[in-house]
Amino acid sequence: MSGFVSRHGARVAGLLFALFAAACSASNATPATEASPASGNRPPDFELAALNGGRVRLSDHLGKEVVLLDFWATYCEPCLLSMPSLDELYRKERARGFLVLGISLDEASSAARVRSEVQKLGVTFPILLDQETRVVALYNPRATAPYSVLIGRDGSVIRRQEGYTPADHDELERAVDAALR
Repeated sequence: MSGFVSRHGARVAGLLFALFAAACSASNATPATEASPASGNRPPDFELAALNGGRVRLSDHLGKEVVLLDFWATYCEPCLLSMPSLDELYRKERARGFLVLGISLDEASSAARVRSEVQKLGVTFPILLDQETRVVALYNPRATAPYSVLIGRDGSVIRRQEGYTPADHDELERAVDAALR
């Protein structure tokens, strides 16, 4: 009987892992014209605590910068794989007015783990803590990760993307470049 349970448990664990990996890594860029809570004239405003202290409000950046909201979690491998690429793009384009706001979906007790992952990855863009998942509910109700929202200087949502593959970097870089012109 215990052999059946362990085989059955392994199958269930494998199925759960496959479903989680699919949710975490499926690449699905969508145009901003598609109906969603974040589409329309201006995205919903929010204010979150920053990992390095202080608070960041989205509306302080609208009209001034092109902003990428990157929803991620320490337990999401595709998220961690995408962050160095996002940081490279941030460093390359920040002088032109590009800002990445990394929004951690980890629970409140995970701030130390978030800080550790950010340091390990060498990420330099601001990391925000959405410990009550208020912001993720506005932009990403399914709470998939990674999930990104690109917002133009005019405050309109240009692009949303669910998931990450290394091939997505070039497409994002083109979209950012076009938004910065």
